Amino acid sequence: MKRLMLALSLTLSALALAPAPVQAGATDTDEERAARWSEIKTSIFGDRKVEASESAVTIDAPARALDAALVPIGLTLADKGSVKGLYFVIDDNPSPYAAHFTFGPAADPGEIKLRVRVNNYTNVHAVVETKDGRLLESAKFVKASGGCSAPMGMSDEEAMKGMGEMRLKFAGEPQAGKPVEATLMIRHPNFSGMQMNQITRDYTPARYIEKLDVTSGDQLVFHLDGDISIASNPVINFAMRPDIQGPIKVVASDNQGGRWEHSFPLPSASN
Repeated sequence: MKRLMLALSLTLSALALAPAPVQAGATDTDEERAARWSEIKTSIFGDRKVEASESAVTIDAPARALDAALVPIGLTLADKGSVKGLYFVIDDNPSPYAAHFTFGPAADPGEIKLRVRVNNYTNVHAVVETKDGRLLESAKFVKASGGCSAPMGMSDEEAMKGMGEMRLKFAGEPQAGKPVEATLMIRHPNFSGMQMNQITRDYTPARYIEKLDVTSGDQLVFHLDGDISIASNPVINFAMRPDIQGPIKVVASDNQGGRWEHSFPLPSASN
């Protein structure tokens, strides 16, 4: 799949010397936004048809982000039994392709929550891929600026301390016959490549979680292809089928060859 890295191909030092730009995206017309989305769709999906369907997937996102580097996104799927995968795209980010979830037999893909960076006033798109091959998309406009270049507020060394540590929290006590809801937290800076080290004044090279697999026993819950738009120290809320078998295994790898693996016991369900 093609990745869009539109701004990262620019020389960052030249950007630092340039005058402050007009806020990109804030004054774009609907036609300009539609043209941009058409280009992005072609890059990701080729000539496959992408149908508008506000009912297939609902996007819960703030109209105006309080923190552009940490924007909460909730994606609710209406017909979870028909879902094969889910794409999330942030149209005006340097790399619009933010995340692609592929769900396995152990998943209960009714809802996914994650935190992302938003760099400009932009449309965000969620695209559901159904098991019969349809692509159904929904959109929402989010006001935010500078999320991809926002500094971490600490040194790079501090940001990378404990990299790869994971926690998995379950929402209450699992109930027999009900989906098992969980929150996965991963320690990783997810450097975007656009952030300036506040001490050296150099740009920190991009280092982000690229692949993530969550399995239950020998069954896949979900596979995630990620990119620079996922916020630092990723947090992902998801659900699993009631009949899953433990332990829950998480394997994460980043674009610089880092790899981490952890297993978590599955709490016993009550009747």
